[in-house]
Parts: sequence; structure tokens; C-alpha cells
Amino acid sequence: MEYLTTYPKTVSFIDGIKHKIHVDNTEGVEQLHIVVKKSFEELTRIFREEGFTKVKLEHKQPDQIGSGLNLKLKKPWEMHVRMVDLEDGKIGIHAEVEVSRDYLQHLFSQRTPVVYEVEEILKKYHVDYNIWHDKIKKNITSVVDNYKVKLATPGIPVFAWKPMLFVIATVAAFYGWKFFNTIW
Repeated sequence: MEYLTTYPKTVSFIDGIKHKIHVDNTEGVEQLHIVVKKSFEELTRIFREEGFTKVKLEHKQPDQIGSGLNLKLKKPWEMHVRMVDLEDGKIGIHAEVEVSRDYLQHLFSQRTPVVYEVEEILKKYHVDYNIWHDKIKKNITSVVDNYKVKLATPGIPVFAWKPMLFVIATVAAFYGWKFFNTIW
């Protein structure tokens, strides 16, 4: 199943300057960050109330606070949220949708940053936030228009790796038993 979302395309800043968010075929859309003035613990509590769980295996980003959080979406997708420490007691939230870690395709599948999905959660809990453009070093004051983003379902059917480990361990145990049984 494909995942459909929207992402800011043209944004404007407080000085009235408009900017088009960069997109390319290899990197996808350029990452925008949501910035809040809340504690890591409070944000973690909010995300957990929304069904997010702690990520067990992840590649930590520079300045990342604690472990990331993920939320299972429609199979095979999940939303992965990381929080980074910024100056002045602010926290940056980086979020993306990707194939779930439950599937082997997670390692090489398409992913996209998301903003509006996190924005909805923050609005629900009345958390003040800004959308930050890191390269320009300014807060975005308004979104003029949006990209329509479609993540395609992986071409190869998603394959859960945890049951695969059980099968491999079972086959290895049988071959080990056969090997040791023929030696003695």
C-alpha cells in the first residue's frame, strides 16, 4: 500500500522572502524541522500517548536526545521521530515516514520527511511550535503551496525479518544436530 502525504513546497519568512523547498531524485525533499520549547520528557510523554514506542535499533543523529520513537501506520509504513537538542532550551523534532523496521525492505526503501503529521499532534496537545528552515536559518511564517508526496509500496513484497531468524535458527539447529549425530 502506498503512503500519501503533503509537504511544504513554497514557504515564506517574516521578511516576506519566498523560498522553494529543494527536491531531488536521490535525496527526496529537503528536511524541515519543527522546533518547540518543551522538555524531552514532556514531548516523549505526548508521543507515547499517541501510540509511539521507543526505537530499539537506530542510527543516532548528531545531537540526538535519547532514542527515537516510531508509530506503526498502515502496513508496511511507520513514522520515525527523533529529537535533537538546540540552544536556549529548544528541541528540534525530525520526522519521516519509512518502511517499518519489522521488514527487511526498511534497509533500502524510500522514505520522506513529514511535517504536518507532527504538527497535528502538537496542536492536539496545545504545544507552541515553529517550522525551521535549517539552511536559511529562519522560521517559516507561512506555507504558500505543497508538494504531493507518494511513497510507493516496495516492489518486492515486504518480508518480516524476525520470523526469518526463527526459520534460519531452526534449520541451523537441524543441520547441527545432523552433523553432530553423524560424527559420534
